[in-house]
Amino acid sequence: QVQLVESGGGLVQAGGSLRLSCAASGRTFSSSLMGWFSQAPGKERERVAAISWSGGSTFYADSVKGRFTISRDNAKNTVYLQMNSLKPEDTAVYYCAAKRGIAPISATAYDYWGQGTQVTISS
Repeated sequence: QVQLVESGGGLVQAGGSLRLSCAASGRTFSSSLMGWFSQAPGKERERVAAISWSGGSTFYADSVKGRFTISRDNAKNTVYLQMNSLKPEDTAVYYCAAKRGIAPISATAYDYWGQGTQVTISS
């Protein structure tokens, strides 16, 4: 079992930056594939970024490549999403997620979810 709590969301102007954090509890965090998803109003939830248990493999959606960076600190049971050059279209609720067991970076079905943190980008 893994519990996830996101923080770091807020309101920033376009071009600004935010750093989201996801604190995880549970013994399996260090071996879990972790991901960040976003869901804008009226849209489906989409995978933004993912990171393997070791941090050696990462995934980014095309819309955020070059602007967002996912990282993790297994000693602190925390995964981060550094968001730079933010755009109004990045406005969404961002969710942290964990996948149980060994999984490839391409996996899209996750098992554990945080409550989400709102990110709003003003133009």
